[in-house]
Amino acid sequence: MLLLKWGLRAVQKAAHRSPRHCCYCTAVMAGKKSVNGVELYYQQTGEGDHAVLLMPGALGSGETDFGPQLKGLDKKRFTVVAFDPRGYGKSRPPARDFPPDFFHRDARDALKLMQTLGFGRFSLLGWSDGGITALIAAALSPASMRKMVVWGSNAYVSQEDLDIYNSVRDVSRWSERMRRPMEEMYGAEYFKNTWSAWVDGISQFTQNPQGSICLELLPQVSCPTLVVHGQKDPMVPSFHPQALLRHIPNARLHEMAEGKHNLHLRFADDFNRLVQDFLLE
Repeated sequence: MLLLKWGLRAVQKAAHRSPRHCCYCTAVMAGKKSVNGVELYYQQTGEGDHAVLLMPGALGSGETDFGPQLKGLDKKRFTVVAFDPRGYGKSRPPARDFPPDFFHRDARDALKLMQTLGFGRFSLLGWSDGGITALIAAALSPASMRKMVVWGSNAYVSQEDLDIYNSVRDVSRWSERMRRPMEEMYGAEYFKNTWSAWVDGISQFTQNPQGSICLELLPQVSCPTLVVHGQKDPMVPSFHPQALLRHIPNARLHEMAEGKHNLHLRFADDFNRLVQDFLLE
């Protein structure tokens, strides 16, 4: 959900391992596609027949959030696509906004992008906000789904979550190390305003029954789903992965004892191996 002190150092390292900073074993294609009235930036690498879409977190991008996955996932077995949701990363303009259906809008964009790229069936890897988007996409288009992995994600907003979000609303109170990557990507003003708007956007779900973001959709997810949870994740309490496990029919849970919110960056090799084994079962 949040790229805070628990994940930013790893995010910065991942960014330095991104396509524009290193050479992959196979070429990385990058560009924009017109999707649902906006131009979405994407990166694509690998030549495998199993397509995988990487879905980033709040204010994140494919480059900042998934450097180790773009580099490390098996290029012969997978074709890996990462995209920047509208208003994030290089998918600007438009500026990011947060209407009540912003997660559904991201899900529709993701599905349309993969269709535009020629992938009829694919798997989803969703981190944090990207995991929420993945859950919705899998429910909206079950025929398109092969498998799904989500981590650091939640299907509803509790009062405990709301307290966390409000405690980090003011980015001027963040350390320079925390602010710098986002300010370098967006500029200080865009980052400050968009972050505050994100807090408002995610908070609005508390007005729904049970604080639902997509709880009612989870029973419609039919693809095999792996829920990964870092036992030391300070942003996503353990009741959230347990809720996903209860409501998604074909789901199982894998816990990482030392994992925090950014477990796929901090323990990239272990995470990549876990994901590949699951996708290839």
